[in-house]
Amino acid sequence: MTDTETDIIIRVAAKGDGVTADGRHFPLTAPGDRVAPDGSVVFGVHHAVPPCDHFPACGGCQLQHLDEASYAEFVTARVTGALDGQGVTPGAVLPAHISPPMTRRRASLRAARAGRRITIGFAEEGSHKLIDLQMCAVLDPRLFGLLPPLRELLGLIVPDKRAAHVRMSLTDQGVDLLLEGVKVAGLAADEALGDFAREHGLARLAIDEGDGPQTRWEPEAVTVSFGGVPVSFPPFSFLQATPDGEAALVGAVRDALPETGAVADLFCGLGTFALALGETRPVYAAEGARDVLLSLKLGAARARRRLAADHRDLFRRPLTPEELNRFAAVVLDPPRAGAREQVLQLAQSAVPLIAYVSCNPASFARDAAHLVAAGYVLESVKPVGQFRWTTHVELVGIFRR
Repeated sequence: MTDTETDIIIRVAAKGDGVTADGRHFPLTAPGDRVAPDGSVVFGVHHAVPPCDHFPACGGCQLQHLDEASYAEFVTARVTGALDGQGVTPGAVLPAHISPPMTRRRASLRAARAGRRITIGFAEEGSHKLIDLQMCAVLDPRLFGLLPPLRELLGLIVPDKRAAHVRMSLTDQGVDLLLEGVKVAGLAADEALGDFAREHGLARLAIDEGDGPQTRWEPEAVTVSFGGVPVSFPPFSFLQATPDGEAALVGAVRDALPETGAVADLFCGLGTFALALGETRPVYAAEGARDVLLSLKLGAARARRRLAADHRDLFRRPLTPEELNRFAAVVLDPPRAGAREQVLQLAQSAVPLIAYVSCNPASFARDAAHLVAAGYVLESVKPVGQFRWTTHVELVGIFRR
């Protein structure tokens, strides 16, 4: 390697910095960029023009300067790098799925008031300073389109020098909007809420003044559908970030499942996998959050699905090997911390197939090491970049006995 080659960015690290061959980190660089002796950067063929005027100040994105190929490579490397760190080698690394721009269907933004000015947006990276979004390259236009009129509404219900949260989700009926940290005082503010919901055709408008969400507008029961089954949607419940990302995750799991046999869906949430995969087979669904599990149970019953819903804390009371051995396959989609307690039980089981959906390559790799040590083979991993232009990566890992 020559001295000149050590000045070339060869990869992007987990937190988004470009890394040279000799291990130096440089922010906002792409593979193929060259770092000059004075620290300036000469862009290479993989350095893209960021599509958003707010980049890189806005903390909503970190990697808009990467072209499509480099970003897909970054998403894949986040998964394979974490596995390599645990000494786990997958049989196959499938092509990464990357969600298109402007498809994010769920967002949590901050809002602040200073005098008459209302700011709504993401905070700067590593700062509490808000970027007032005038454009957004990731949000679905139906969500972003609400921001200008929301500034006027929030001027009536956000106390001065206070912060609020704007939480939006796309549901079967349209936009579900939850406003937290607001104060509705007086008839004018109260009427403004109803007028806003009607004018913009909201599916639901809920506010939280500190005592939990209170619905102010909901013409019909708000639902989201999985596998063609509508499920009641509590305000700002968890959804996969994009519809295409959800389809990629479900598809990777479905392709691996045996044609017949009962399936367990652990950490099932509202039923993303349980309902999408359970049209022709019995499903056991376990979840620790009571409200979302009740929504799933009622939705499945209305659709006459063969689904057993179990309110169960899988961290404190994971399924035992004896319980697990009844299933032809187990699907699990735990939170970011992973599923160590449940994985230790799975490692002692005879379940022939485990489909592990993860939003954290590091915790997935740690859990994968336990399963591999117990005799499972990591047949494949499918990286998924739903949070486009961020360092957040999801995946599906398929394990077989």
